[in-house]
Amino acid sequence: MLILAFETSAKAASVALTEDGKLLGESYQNTGLTHSQTLLVMAEDLLKQCGRTVSQVTAVAVAEGPGSFTGVRIGVAAAKGFAWGGELPCYGVSTLEAMAETLGIYQGYVCPCMDARRSQVYNALFYVNRGKRERLREDRAIALADLAEELKMLKEPIFLVGDGSVLAYRTLSAEIPNLILPPEHRMHQRAVGVALLAEQKLAAGQTGDGNALTPNYLRLSQAERERMEKMKAGN
Repeated sequence: MLILAFETSAKAASVALTEDGKLLGESYQNTGLTHSQTLLVMAEDLLKQCGRTVSQVTAVAVAEGPGSFTGVRIGVAAAKGFAWGGELPCYGVSTLEAMAETLGIYQGYVCPCMDARRSQVYNALFYVNRGKRERLREDRAIALADLAEELKMLKEPIFLVGDGSVLAYRTLSAEIPNLILPPEHRMHQRAVGVALLAEQKLAAGQTGDGNALTPNYLRLSQAERERMEKMKAGN
């Protein structure tokens, strides 16, 4: 089972290749270059470096959101295109859950936070007990003030991950002392978590219908919000 995974939900882009749960290789780039310029080149180079070919890929996986509207759209389009060309199953996974999978803690809470602006973060919450992860909150957009009220109730360490984790830590750590920032290389989105979640879906017998895969933005884009506001003002 050879899975090629894409992660483009934030500024960084990454591609990972896993085989039967083993990470064969991963390419990560956080230079600010446009994902559409780099993503497929990274995938092609990674396959070559790992001694694998496109024809050997079993399935494709992608972080379907939430995240940057443009970034998520590019990643989903690339994954669907790659899967369609090879008639492969294509699995979309939660960006936030993939971060929790990548962190790989043994005990405690994982609190993914991605900057959603307007004093909000895209967020979910997971509890890991002896390595077994349980989802406590569904993916959502939530105000930092409301998130603080939830996290205050938790007693074990709370690990923040994602591009909004530093913002959350600076805003909330004074009142929530058990917040922890992991090292930089474990804090951000990476395609390996996407691949591992897709392997779990494959093992569970899910089909991975690329035609049905759509980005999960959680909320309307700024352009859509502005259009709706104009429509309301015109009524």
